[in-house]
Amino acid sequence: MNGSTKTNQAFGHPKGLFYLFFAELWERFSFYGMRALLVLYMTKQLLFTDDMAFGVYAAYMSLVYVTPMIGGILADKILGFRKAILLGGILMALGHFFLTFETPIFFYGSLALVIVGNGFFKPNISSFVGDLYQQGDARRDAGFTIFYLGINIGAAVAPLACAWFAEAYGWHYGFVLAGIGMLVGLLVFRQGLKKDVFENKGLIPNLDNYNSKTFGLNKGQLITVIAFLTVPLFALIIRFNEFEHYIVWIVSLFLICYITYIFITVTKTEKKRLVVIVYFTLLYTLFAAIFEQAGSSLTLFADRNVNLVGMDAAGTNSINAGFIILFAIPFSMLWTYLSRVNKNPNSAIKFGLGLLFLGLGFLIFALSAHSVDEFAKTSMTYLVIGYMVYTIGELFLSPIGLSKMTELSPLKYVAFIMGVWFSANFYGHYFAGKIAKLTTVSNGKTNPFTEGVFGDITTFFTGITPEIASQHSENFQQLYSYLSVYASFGVISAIVGIFAILISPIIKKLMFGIN
Repeated sequence: MNGSTKTNQAFGHPKGLFYLFFAELWERFSFYGMRALLVLYMTKQLLFTDDMAFGVYAAYMSLVYVTPMIGGILADKILGFRKAILLGGILMALGHFFLTFETPIFFYGSLALVIVGNGFFKPNISSFVGDLYQQGDARRDAGFTIFYLGINIGAAVAPLACAWFAEAYGWHYGFVLAGIGMLVGLLVFRQGLKKDVFENKGLIPNLDNYNSKTFGLNKGQLITVIAFLTVPLFALIIRFNEFEHYIVWIVSLFLICYITYIFITVTKTEKKRLVVIVYFTLLYTLFAAIFEQAGSSLTLFADRNVNLVGMDAAGTNSINAGFIILFAIPFSMLWTYLSRVNKNPNSAIKFGLGLLFLGLGFLIFALSAHSVDEFAKTSMTYLVIGYMVYTIGELFLSPIGLSKMTELSPLKYVAFIMGVWFSANFYGHYFAGKIAKLTTVSNGKTNPFTEGVFGDITTFFTGITPEIASQHSENFQQLYSYLSVYASFGVISAIVGIFAILISPIIKKLMFGIN
């Protein structure tokens, strides 16, 4: 029996889903609350330049998504989902609380604690959700969309709440609130364990292996010690983020080698599904690189070039999550209904639609130029509608990707494959940092997307030429720089999305019956 008897069901889903839903909600509250404050904190309080802030932010956000590969392997082989989630949550809570100390050691060390903790927490709670359903269960996509709703309730409330605390009482109170959110998430998860809603799922895979000792410590204790010892290493990488490309090469080499090893050891069907996993991960990498301008360049764009109403720039980070709360249940019901009538589009088509809508969202940001005033500020309406459209793209792609990773993965490697999926965020954030740096203006110079074909695209959507921009204030030139990047990457995303839809029949065949 698949982990959920009829007595252990709620609203047509395993009860465990709802404990994981609330645990993830509060963990994401902590994560996104801190994320919303981070770039503004660096540029306004620590007085970092835009370039330096983008570098630190990109290094932090990319590394947050590389550690899940390691955390996934350790959970698969040694810890099990339960212990990995608890260890990760404790590390992340410490990271949020230590941010209240305004010294370089605590600043970089705190970010490193969150990076290491997230590696244990993030892939394993998502894999745990997949473990609650049998392979081929029609409820799986709906279950992941509900889980995704939990992520985004936390992500919607946190920027508003933490930004308000930071504004009213000081930056450090905003970070403390984020840390409290993480502790609440841990308590919810512990409550689920006490009530045995997960039954026999997420346990240590091999007790003899777990209890074998090295240096007088069992493997669980040894992993905990090593986790804390890696914190200074990650802190140094964030501080010297200009060398992060070496980490990108190391991670890429590791991924290629480990995926090749899996490819050699699995069946013919699993090999083809593994190709689909890599393909989906590459599409998600492009999606994340463009999407994750939220939190970095989009936050500064909102702060400097948008007439905000009812919220500050940090608070705009909640708009995307707010729309997910609005749309997640309708999307979940839609997938269930379409499955029932055999008209649910396959995942390859959903990925293409996700990229297409993402591109349209960024093109709407670019169109905001038509509402610019004498202070080089645009109407907030474009910001909100752009977020709404690219949120629809996210719902086509991100929760479906989570679901497909657990379904397409060879059983022995589920948590690692979830880590591979999150590696798309590692690469995405790395490249998002490069894209964000393109939006900066220095000495009157703008970026390459104001010239040539992309310059023509920018002019088409914004109505602004380089000559017009050069005749206006520096703030207007900064606006032009933001919008040229958004228009260009909006078009790139839409084109790739259309291409993905066109080749979807080929991808569908490689999935062998998985939709």
